[in-house]
Amino acid sequence: MLHHLRWLIDSIQRNLAVKRLANAELRPFKPAMLDTYHEIAVYIHRFHNLDLFQQGWYQIKITMKWEHGDNTVIGIPSKVVQYEAPNSGTSDCYGVWRIDDTDNSFATQPFKIRFARQDVPLSVMVAFNVSLSNRKVPSKSGVIIKFELLHAAFLEKGSELQASLSTFPAAIHEFRVPPKALLGLHSYCPILFDAFHSVLVDTSIHVSMLKSVSHNSTKKALRMFLCSISCYNGTVGGKFAGKSTKGSDKVEKEVLLVKALLAARDTLLEQALKLSRGINQSINLTDFISQLDDSKLFDTLLPADASSAASGVKRPESTELQHSNEKANIFQDFGGDGVLMSLSKDSLLWSAHIIGNQIHFLWNVFLNFHRANKTKITEHLRESWANDRKTEWSIWMVYSKVEMPHHYISSRGDETIHHGGLRGKVSVLRKLIDDPAQVAAARAELHRRSIAQMSINSCSVQDLQMFGDPSHVPIVIVECIINARRSCSGISYLGHADQISNLLTEPKTIGKICGVDQQVTGRVLKIVVFVHGFQGHHLDLRLVRNQWLLIDPKAEFLMSEANEDKTSGDFREMGNRLAKEVISFVKKKTDKYSRSGGLRTIKLSFVGHSIGNVIIRTALADSIMEPYLRFLNTYVSVSGPHLGYLYSSNSLFNSGLWLLKKLKSTQCIHQLTFTDDPELQNTFFFKLCQQKTLENFKNIILLSSPQDGYVPYHSARIELCPGSSTDFSKRGKAFLEMLNNCLDQIRSPSIEHRVFMRCDVNFNMSSHGKNLNTFIGRAAHIEFLETDIFAKLIMWSFPELFR
Repeated sequence: MLHHLRWLIDSIQRNLAVKRLANAELRPFKPAMLDTYHEIAVYIHRFHNLDLFQQGWYQIKITMKWEHGDNTVIGIPSKVVQYEAPNSGTSDCYGVWRIDDTDNSFATQPFKIRFARQDVPLSVMVAFNVSLSNRKVPSKSGVIIKFELLHAAFLEKGSELQASLSTFPAAIHEFRVPPKALLGLHSYCPILFDAFHSVLVDTSIHVSMLKSVSHNSTKKALRMFLCSISCYNGTVGGKFAGKSTKGSDKVEKEVLLVKALLAARDTLLEQALKLSRGINQSINLTDFISQLDDSKLFDTLLPADASSAASGVKRPESTELQHSNEKANIFQDFGGDGVLMSLSKDSLLWSAHIIGNQIHFLWNVFLNFHRANKTKITEHLRESWANDRKTEWSIWMVYSKVEMPHHYISSRGDETIHHGGLRGKVSVLRKLIDDPAQVAAARAELHRRSIAQMSINSCSVQDLQMFGDPSHVPIVIVECIINARRSCSGISYLGHADQISNLLTEPKTIGKICGVDQQVTGRVLKIVVFVHGFQGHHLDLRLVRNQWLLIDPKAEFLMSEANEDKTSGDFREMGNRLAKEVISFVKKKTDKYSRSGGLRTIKLSFVGHSIGNVIIRTALADSIMEPYLRFLNTYVSVSGPHLGYLYSSNSLFNSGLWLLKKLKSTQCIHQLTFTDDPELQNTFFFKLCQQKTLENFKNIILLSSPQDGYVPYHSARIELCPGSSTDFSKRGKAFLEMLNNCLDQIRSPSIEHRVFMRCDVNFNMSSHGKNLNTFIGRAAHIEFLETDIFAKLIMWSFPELFR
């Protein structure tokens, strides 16, 4: 009985509303041009400190402006919703969020940062209104969202704290919302600021196009929508149709407005349903979808003969079914210029009002849905964002197909070549072969020029650290040999990045780990060891570590300090110190994990820079590391001299090495240049290449740069060089033997599926200018440590290798 009473009351209210609209014929409907705007809602989920150098108070400030305009702030904060109240029991937060009317900015509440990997939940949604007044609809310009990181010392309090925070930003990160995305968008948007302010602000951006109305609540928007539905269901049909403007008034602006609103509504509805399915939570849109029928609205607003005129067919007398089918065919073109141009200006504006009401209803439903499922939505959008990186960042990635070579064979044994005949011709041919480093650099520069001429037309939020000047982003040329085996024919297959993940396998469960019994249901301990180079610091590779941490937050990281200030001695001593440091760290973590639920297996990965790679391989050759070799997972070599400095073509750098040997008698330099023993077969590097230091890794990634003059290009890539191919001396034979020994380890069948990649990183060195660092090749060698964009490109394109 109560249900029928509620239904009767709703029916009476709906009929009264319809009658009021029907009586509008006594007052002719003369709608003005709609005032439309974009609402850009920014949800800040949490602030995660990866590696801030300074403790203190921090705050996030947000402003918005048009991409093409007078550079004035145009986004006005319209609403703020604090999803969760700050924890009042702690002193880590001060005050509340604020809106500054002078620059139309929003700032989160200040919060304390005390230590690395600290989480600060913020859970606040702020919506900005970006007006479209005096602009074309839809907009041809994007919107720039500016995030500023504000900082103040712990000593500041009260008004002094706020004044100190407002002085100037510590770091800035900007994003561009392209014009296409302004009609509807739900996107994860990670804020990382810069190399000196390594943080992760988990943020999502939600955009829709709206019309100005006085009703903001969901219930009022629903009543407005239902009244509109009743109107074009036939109750007041034709009252607002007006006269056709065909051949008279021009309504291009109104047509574009209706088309933009239709696109915004459909995008908002589609993405809301997609999010609902993605997080497995229902969204209350059943009634809305059941009432949504644009064909009825179209049929009501279209003049009597306009349907036939729009379709170019004269309507004969027909059955009701034929008439219905005809309307359906015409409706397929609804939104097309031909049909919309046949409507009057009043009719177009009336339909825009109705569609605008629908958008308001959808937008409010979504905002309520987001508040109820904020964490799930953020995680879902983050996963979608991570999957899209391979495609969006492929602009700067070049994939090449190469063959894994057989054993390199010296031609010195061929008497016809060695004693004359063909020898001269072979030498000439060798000289004609271009230097591989120069070929790689030229190839990258050609690709960089093509990017400069490229028109990037994306519907995604664009990170201006990369898209601001795409030609300045490093070019990465990837050569990938998958599952290279000693028993294979030598032909390898290179697939796109997506195909690599299909070949990756989890390690099999083993019996014991460091004396601790394993449990099949236990956790996987993932450890990554970072090793610096010559005279380096243990934090040199922190930018690569931070990117790895973003991909796998549960990984444990060891920034090796065992050889800090001790990189001038014997590699054997440095390797032994690193091995002891790694074993101590692994035992400490295994004990901890075993106490908290058991351990299933270990994944032990290494990242080295410069001679740090030699230290890593020497440590793996140490007998005390033998029980841990079965756990080796991923090895990332950043410009490592794996074949020493034989055939180094940088004469200026070679002179510096000679001085180091003469003046300081640096043992590791003697070992790098093969002068530590009169016989090459007795040198440290020759023996190191005989050790099985690469055989147990499941993934091997060699990063090199043709611009790096500190490490020979072929040595970083473990490949043949032109100098060795024409050298028939003992030195040439020794080099080929070392090379073959290294490649044999990579071809070894000890791992069923091994990923082997060579990545050439070509930096844009224009900002460095012409100086000694660029001339001797030091700038590119250090650029690996001072920029993380190359690491983003590689690691997010192949995330399976780093998990």
